[in-house]
Amino acid sequence: MSDWKMKRFWTEAAVVPAENGFTVELDGRPIRTPAKRPLILPTEAMAHAVAAEWQAQEGVIKPDTMPVTKTANAALDKVATQHAEVAEMLAAYGDSDLLCYRAEAPAELVAREAAAWDPMLDWAEAELGVRLEPRTGIVHKPQDVDALAALSAQTHALSDFQLAAFHDLVSLSGSLILGFAAARGGHDAGQLWDISRLDEIWQAEQWGKDDDAEAKAEVKREAFLHAKRMFELS
Repeated sequence: MSDWKMKRFWTEAAVVPAENGFTVELDGRPIRTPAKRPLILPTEAMAHAVAAEWQAQEGVIKPDTMPVTKTANAALDKVATQHAEVAEMLAAYGDSDLLCYRAEAPAELVAREAAAWDPMLDWAEAELGVRLEPRTGIVHKPQDVDALAALSAQTHALSDFQLAAFHDLVSLSGSLILGFAAARGGHDAGQLWDISRLDEIWQAEQWGKDDDAEAKAEVKREAFLHAKRMFELS
């Protein structure tokens, strides 16, 4: 049984209106999540993206080629069942946000961090109503409790599908602020990803690139860009 793999059995994957959203049917059979929940999607655009992934399958089904379906399943099977816990975990990133922990030296790296990260903190103050303060070194220093409460409230306000995408935006970048910047729009997702990797890019410039590290970073970059797309589809 361990060698069993699902094979394509349908001719058409079609988007169908459903209560509270849309679903996808395979020759009239509605898709369900791995936990057997109805796959009810919040927007028609997301439903069409899921349908396209199923329609593109040939022979043996390859889940790794179905990222929209995978994230939708996570939203329904994991996030929806523990929304508050997931939101609280992500909101906690605000108290140790990547953008707030700065290098002590060398001066060029210090200047580069300030040039890339300060504008994002300024953006958060203008768009999120929160000012996080940078500090030098890696020793934790708590942020203002009111600022963290405001960020937490905005995180908890996200829908299940938004929160599923937001989880990857934040956890991959290490920054709640960059996660919100990607989610709110107005920023290029690729540039935000590069901002999150500023220190790694600096190290590669000084000591040369590590092929394995670069390959892993590219996988994470693609996941970050996918999460941005999922948020937009939500």
